[in-house]
Amino acid sequence: MNIVDAAILGILQGLTEFLPVSSSGHLVLGQDLLGINQPGNSFEIIVHIGTLFSVLTFFWTDIVSLLSFSNHKYSIKYILYIIVGTLPAGVIGLVFKDSISLFFDNRLVVGYALICTSFILFLSFFKKTSNKSISFLFAFIIGCSQAIAIIPGISRSGITICIAILLGLPSKEAARFSFMLAIPIISGAGLLNALDHNNITEIPIFIGLVGFMSSFFIGLIALKCLLNLLEKGKLYYFGIYCFLIGIFSILF
Repeated sequence: MNIVDAAILGILQGLTEFLPVSSSGHLVLGQDLLGINQPGNSFEIIVHIGTLFSVLTFFWTDIVSLLSFSNHKYSIKYILYIIVGTLPAGVIGLVFKDSISLFFDNRLVVGYALICTSFILFLSFFKKTSNKSISFLFAFIIGCSQAIAIIPGISRSGITICIAILLGLPSKEAARFSFMLAIPIISGAGLLNALDHNNITEIPIFIGLVGFMSSFFIGLIALKCLLNLLEKGKLYYFGIYCFLIGIFSILF
C-alpha cells in the first residue's frame, strides 16, 4: 500500500461511514479494485478511528452536554438509551466475531448485502411525518438493526436511520441517535481488533497518518451532507446507488 492508496481508502471510508452506503463493503471492494492484499486489518482500524473523531468533533457540543449532566434526568436516560442500543451489536460482534470476519473477503456477500441496503433505503420513501421520542424499546430495535450492519455491505448509518424514521422519530433525531450509537460501537470494534495480535500488521506512520486525516476530514463533510439530505427527505436516493454497486460487485 502506498500513500495514494491510503488517501483513496481514507476518503472512501470518510464518505461511506456516514453516507448510507456501507463503509465496510466499500473498503472491501476498494482494496480489491486497487489490488491491495494487506494482511491483518490495521489500516481499517486507523481509518475507522479517523471517522470516529469526525463524529466526536461534529457532535462535540451534544457529547459535552450529555457527559456534564447539564440536564441530569435527560442525560442519564439518553446515555442509557445508547447503552441499550449498543448491546445487540456488542453481543453479536463478540460471539460471532470469527465467522463475520470471513465475510470481509467475500465480494458476493458484500454485493448481496449492498442490495439489501438498497431496499432498506427505499423504505424511507414511505416515511410519515411524526414527532415521537426515543424510548428504551426504540433504542433496542434500532440497536438490533445496527447489529445486522456488522455484515459488510449493510450500511450501519443507513439501516439505523431508516429504522428510526420508520418508528416515527424525526429525521434529525434519528440521525443524531444513529451517530451517537456509532461512538461506542466503532470504539469497541477498534479496541478489540487492536488487542487481537493476529489482526495487527505494521503500517508506515506516514501512510497511517494519510489514511487517518483523509477519513477524518471527508467524514466531517459527509456528516454535514447527510444531515442536509435527511432534511430534504432524499435518503432513498442512495438506494439506487447501493443497488447498482451491489450488482457490479456480484457480476464483476
